[in-house]
Amino acid sequence: MFKKPVEAKSMQRLSGADKKKLRRTTKERFPQASDADIDAILPLKAEITVAKYPNRVHVYGVEGSFPILFDIDGRGTEIFPTVYALWKVPELLPAFLLKGGEVSRYVIGGADLMFPGISIPPEGLPPFLAGQPWAVKVPGNPAPIAVGTTTMSSAEALKAGLRGKALRITHCYHDSLWESVEGHYVPNAGFLEDVVVEDPALFSVSQLSDASGDASSSLHGDKVIEKGEADSDMHTEKDVDAPQDVDISNETCEEVVAADMSGLKVSDNVRAEESNNEKEQQTISSEEVDFLLDKCLLQALHTSVKDKDLPMPGSTLWSNHILPCRPPGITLDIKKSSHKKLSKWLLAKSSAGLISAKEDKYKKEVMLLAVNHAHQDYMSFRPEKQVVETADQRYDSSVGEVRHAKQQLEVAEIYKPSTHVKPIFTSLGADAGKYYSASEASEIVFSYVEKENLVKPSDKATVVLDAILCDALFKGTIKKGSTYPTEIHKKDLGVTFLNRLQAHHRVSRGNDVAVRKGAIRSIQIMTERRQGNKKVTRVSGLESFLMDAELLASELQKKFACSTSVAELPGKKGQHEVLVQGGVIDDLAKHLVDHHGIPKRYIEVLDKTKK
Repeated sequence: MFKKPVEAKSMQRLSGADKKKLRRTTKERFPQASDADIDAILPLKAEITVAKYPNRVHVYGVEGSFPILFDIDGRGTEIFPTVYALWKVPELLPAFLLKGGEVSRYVIGGADLMFPGISIPPEGLPPFLAGQPWAVKVPGNPAPIAVGTTTMSSAEALKAGLRGKALRITHCYHDSLWESVEGHYVPNAGFLEDVVVEDPALFSVSQLSDASGDASSSLHGDKVIEKGEADSDMHTEKDVDAPQDVDISNETCEEVVAADMSGLKVSDNVRAEESNNEKEQQTISSEEVDFLLDKCLLQALHTSVKDKDLPMPGSTLWSNHILPCRPPGITLDIKKSSHKKLSKWLLAKSSAGLISAKEDKYKKEVMLLAVNHAHQDYMSFRPEKQVVETADQRYDSSVGEVRHAKQQLEVAEIYKPSTHVKPIFTSLGADAGKYYSASEASEIVFSYVEKENLVKPSDKATVVLDAILCDALFKGTIKKGSTYPTEIHKKDLGVTFLNRLQAHHRVSRGNDVAVRKGAIRSIQIMTERRQGNKKVTRVSGLESFLMDAELLASELQKKFACSTSVAELPGKKGQHEVLVQGGVIDDLAKHLVDHHGIPKRYIEVLDKTKK
């Protein structure tokens, strides 16, 4: 509903009578909410505003603060809380718990919630009816990430074998409603750019509860989360810089904790240990955080980061690889390091030559491109023997069919040595006739630098070029009469070397493997109007991903209940396009991603029907 930004056509304050009516409607809509909960999201003395949009949606907010409620039809019958409201009162709605943080990517990306992505408790699903408002949460994080409407009742869901769509998402973290106000914030450090994971601040609390004998037998996950939330109120406000008028009430949190903790016996030793842990977290220096970050990065590079997964977004590296490598009971907070930001830290590691990282100007995120396995820090590090739990292991095969499809298709950018760089490979005894990944090729050139001792003594980040390396990098690219460079920065060495290799790509699907020269061509999807003002959608470039056009046409005919046909592209023998009647450009692209595992970056869409 809020996938695209829309300008409000009017905004006004509610009168006293309208505010009372809104409170009554909200109480009726959320019967489990207490008066204190309603007061938290609709303060009695605050001014309430309503923004009216062209699509009939009404958005209510506390003046000068954040949107609190939205009404999708403007009639008061379909009111939902925003994520900002749920971060104030997390139990305002019942919530489905995802099977893992990685599933949140699909919800944040605009997909509805499917039953296979939900963690079913041992006692089974709680009863619910179709059309009820429910929230969505990630394991280990108390703050909901989305709200929506149930598509069927619990009885109907059981009859369907817990398959199909569970929740039609109406609003989620990172959509246009969340982004519509200045100073939008996140409730904890588990909320990343494109995924939500467990709250790192709760990690030490959960470890503590597992270690304590009396508490572990009676302390349940939900209660740990609520206590962690209460204990970390100050941490959240400090780190996120939430505005003062967004008051996450400490009193409310303390009441919740008191109610849930009543009757529990926690020993004095546990309390003392907890206070000691808090003290240690408060006194840890930025230098110690830097050391811990570097250690976790090296551990991840050795154990869980694979060359086939590169390039990798920085947020994925952080949540899926670095955080799982932290020592037990330790909270890892990038803001407490000397770098303050994940992007700055990764770029600093890139400048040092350990990794190759670059900011993607379109995604506005730093991408991990390659790992320098020949770097001194990498070679001298001895990884600890521990089981590193990746996101793929944390969430179950329930996201099921999607992940299975993606595993079937593998796309890799590979490189073959050209005549320019063959002397480098020959010098190291490496095979100049085989294919290399980007990281393997970078490792070759850095191994050569180490073998020939070409690092500049006065500047460890600079490499001095000998005759062989200079020719490999620049012969034929320097204009006649110009001077050849004598040195190069480490961060530019790997990229420059890769540019001198012959780019290829390898695509494998099941037992079929194809290696072709050049970069892989994207799939093109285009919708256009034809005679009679009818829309038709064309998709081509399927051969690049070992897909059969006839089989896809038959599949799409059943999926979209429309006619399809296959035609050979003019002047391109052996290449075909599939024509689908109707404007299904978005659904078709999603189908290729979800059911055929085509990475989004290899799909180009063009809608010629839009002006």
